Amino acid sequence: MLYREAGDFKTSYHADSQTFPIKFDRIGFWVVMAIAFAVIPFFINDYWANAIFVPFLIYSIAAIGLNILTGYCGQVSLGTGGFMAVGAYACYKLMTAFPDVSIVIHIILAGGITAAVGAAFGLPSLRIKGFYLAVATLAAQFFLVWLFNKVSWFYNYSASGQINAPERFVAGVAVTGPNTAPWAQYMICLVFLTICALIARNLTRGTIGRSWMAIRDMDIAAEIIGVNPLKAKLTAFAVSSFFVGISGALFFAVYLGAVEVGEAFGIQKSFLVLFMIIIGGLGSIFGCFAGAAFLVLLPVALKVIGVDVLGWPTDLVAHLNLVIVGALIMFFLIKEPHGLAQLWRLAKEKLRLWPFPY
Repeated sequence: MLYREAGDFKTSYHADSQTFPIKFDRIGFWVVMAIAFAVIPFFINDYWANAIFVPFLIYSIAAIGLNILTGYCGQVSLGTGGFMAVGAYACYKLMTAFPDVSIVIHIILAGGITAAVGAAFGLPSLRIKGFYLAVATLAAQFFLVWLFNKVSWFYNYSASGQINAPERFVAGVAVTGPNTAPWAQYMICLVFLTICALIARNLTRGTIGRSWMAIRDMDIAAEIIGVNPLKAKLTAFAVSSFFVGISGALFFAVYLGAVEVGEAFGIQKSFLVLFMIIIGGLGSIFGCFAGAAFLVLLPVALKVIGVDVLGWPTDLVAHLNLVIVGALIMFFLIKEPHGLAQLWRLAKEKLRLWPFPY
């Protein structure tokens, strides 16, 4: 009987249009934020940081970026891994060229560089869409990986072709390099995710977000009512690539510390982020968190249950992970295209009426 709107009256347009209209949701949101910022950093260890929390935070940023492009604007993209690579290599070049500048500035600038690259590769969306646009972004994925592999300037002429993140500090605390504490990795990723989620939420609720959704629903009708397709599509590619570039920079500098583009940002990375928004829910910020959490936790849960408890072979558990993900993708595409976010939304609607049937 806690999840109710009784007594929760709205007296202004601002109150009526807020993200969490029910008081119980608002309290829950602030409780989650308090736990994330004030509790987890004191208890997190290296395993929890590297196996669950840090990849979840980074993939959530990438999923938000792809969801803006695909879920809100309807532009299919298979080049997320390549754009993450742009963010990673841009961050690396900035870190080595300007060692005295804060790593936070480098990550933001890496996102800006990725936004420019994404807007450039988004130009074909003005003429093609659907399957043909997916193929064009897939070509961008392969081209970017090839470029970072073949042009040695991007990895500073290293003999191994690998890029390594030098040690950098924020407020006197190491956030990159071998001496980084797990809580520092977690906190810098959490701060970036919080800011990116707030920006994305406000963008999708504003004029730009409405123009994206108009293009997604029917681009010809959107153009007739005054939406500029050039501006809408290119801003979607730019904003999406900005978030994806930030996630790529964090993935390289904070999480892995050293990457080789073909292994870290291959086509499998693009499909992984795409699966996150399909399972989590297209056109939903919450769906980005749900999809990222599910695909990060699933391999860990299967390893604990299958390998550690039941004693199954590791390769069997790895194949079972792929089977489960594939089955869920088919289920959500057929039965519930809006993913886990829609299931959560329906559950909340049931709770608002329970125990009454009307």
